[in-house]
Amino acid sequence: MKNFTQILCICLVITGNIFGQQEKGIIGADNWLNNWTEFNPKFVDYGEPTQILAGNITEDTKLLKRYRYLLSGNVFVTDSTTLTIEPGTVIMGDYASKGSLTISKGAKIVADGLETDPIVFTSNRSVKRAGDWGGLILLGDAPITKFGSGSVASYYAQLNASIYANSNYGGQNPASNSGILRYVRIEYAGKRIKNAGYFNGLLLASVGHETVLENIMVSHCAGNSFEILGGEVNLNKVVSYKSNGNDFMFNFGAQSNLTNALAVRSPYISNRSGARCLLVNSYNNKEEVDFTKKGTMLVAKNLTLLTDSDDITSDIKQGLVKEAVYVGHLASLNMNKSVISGFNPAVLLENKIRVNQENLEKIQFSDMYFNNCNGNIFVENNMNNEDLENWYGNSAFFNVYANSNNSETFIDAKNRKRPDYRLRINKIIASNEVDPDLKRLDD
Repeated sequence: MKNFTQILCICLVITGNIFGQQEKGIIGADNWLNNWTEFNPKFVDYGEPTQILAGNITEDTKLLKRYRYLLSGNVFVTDSTTLTIEPGTVIMGDYASKGSLTISKGAKIVADGLETDPIVFTSNRSVKRAGDWGGLILLGDAPITKFGSGSVASYYAQLNASIYANSNYGGQNPASNSGILRYVRIEYAGKRIKNAGYFNGLLLASVGHETVLENIMVSHCAGNSFEILGGEVNLNKVVSYKSNGNDFMFNFGAQSNLTNALAVRSPYISNRSGARCLLVNSYNNKEEVDFTKKGTMLVAKNLTLLTDSDDITSDIKQGLVKEAVYVGHLASLNMNKSVISGFNPAVLLENKIRVNQENLEKIQFSDMYFNNCNGNIFVENNMNNEDLENWYGNSAFFNVYANSNNSETFIDAKNRKRPDYRLRINKIIASNEVDPDLKRLDD
């Protein structure tokens, strides 16, 4: 009887550990990336456009799957109009005219694709590259910490009174509804604009929590894949794949939830200033924000952030890999049940953040899986992270550490057609002790 009890206890411990590992990173009984995602879009022939979209859309309009549409120049959906897009529809951004689509404040987009028939925004070039066209912009009237109303007018090459009027965002309605984006792919966006930087794959400015945003993939973007400015945004089952810019960026008082999300970075693809999987800021310049309003607050759960590398140690030594997560001054982040694999280091806090209990309670990491990183959590420009390791390494946070390559860590990361980035449970040997071999290479 005693032996049976011991065996039962061992089995319960093993089972508990397995389930504890399974719930970290992206989760699902099945691989939810199947069917609707595309990890090799350069090999997909979408055909030639048959319809042109240009100027302002001022009446309720429906785009049909049987046509292929070309975004010519800056296209705006305005005047409380709804743009509906059928599942399976392909919309191409024009390279020559820097095509883009903006859903202005008060208007809506209903792009409700299907798992087996996603809606695709892509480049119209035969040989596609990051930054071929602009991107998709949703503007709402949810709160933002910027003084006055915000504007994205600088993104547009041609400016006139109409563009200024349709490019504003911000208000007092946290439930602002900009429509639905579900089972949508955005490929090769991020056109560079002189004196304004890059378009983003998907820009959400003052978008409210009534907007549905799930199963969205942004791939090969020259700017940020997802940029959220203010508002109350909930993102679920979203993917950023090999972006030049940041994968997920939150700023200016965004009150957001990011759940069951994936970011895959390449060491050989990044803009000159460097980029991260997750960037959480409260401001760019102090003079432009109202600090009486809520600062940026992100709850991030079940994220998988990884670098696609066959030799992560070499890539780090060459300076090709940055930190996965960057948290700015006055921003709050609650990150849990997530995987960070192959970064330099895993997390970096802005040097303005003082390491004390008040600040660390605003920046939480629990039930994390830190794998194969050149160090874990540091303050910018400070190599001594003993206080941080003692804090986040406390057993109460249930963080674990490992040192395995991607093929051992994930179920099928090398499958270029149908990769599976869920954790490979039976291969993982993890510890809640910080591995001494994971000290930074530049110590």
